[in-house]
Amino acid sequence: MKTNEELQKDVQDAIKWEPMLQSAEIGVIVKDGIVSLTGTVDSYAKKIQAEHTAKNVLGVRVLIENIEVKLPDPRVKTDIEIGQEIIAAFKSNTFIPEDKIIAKVEKGWVDLDGEVAWNYLSDITENAVKYLPGVKGIYNNIIINPEIENTVEKSDIKKALKRSAIDDSDINVSVSGAIVTLTGTVHTWQQREEAERIVWKTPGIQKVKNELQVDYEYNL
Repeated sequence: MKTNEELQKDVQDAIKWEPMLQSAEIGVIVKDGIVSLTGTVDSYAKKIQAEHTAKNVLGVRVLIENIEVKLPDPRVKTDIEIGQEIIAAFKSNTFIPEDKIIAKVEKGWVDLDGEVAWNYLSDITENAVKYLPGVKGIYNNIIINPEIENTVEKSDIKKALKRSAIDDSDINVSVSGAIVTLTGTVHTWQQREEAERIVWKTPGIQKVKNELQVDYEYNL
């Protein structure tokens, strides 16, 4: 069990341990497993790294992320320049179905729209953009529209979860057409995200509703 102070220190230490974040001014506030991150960083990649790092600390139940991206003047780019870099990034990655993706840039924020057959294609597309200089944030609105119509079997998903390192004993799976809903509890945020990642591999799936709760005892 952890106190609020212990969890706060663990998150702070984890952030300092990341080479990318060592010089970043990130504030950490903790109350009963709810972790709030504040501060300013000079790239969207650092913002995402801080979020990912905090989520992987044992004891974090909910994450509230209020980190602002403020680019140094020499690195500020016009939306046109960012758009040109996005086009180049898409062309350099053969996995990205660039003909099915529309990117809109406004004041450094990127909107991604379109349809792809698998969730991993959406992830690859977002990853190609988030490390580009000048990007302040991303809205990923890409829709998953499977090209094949498969009957999504609950038993197959349960078997996939059981094969993993996740303790799936308290995970409930429900299927409605091409939509899968996860409910119940897991022990860490990492397990919560891994469970969703595993489910997204199911052929024919269109949407995952991840309603898993992170269950951890706190010494209050």
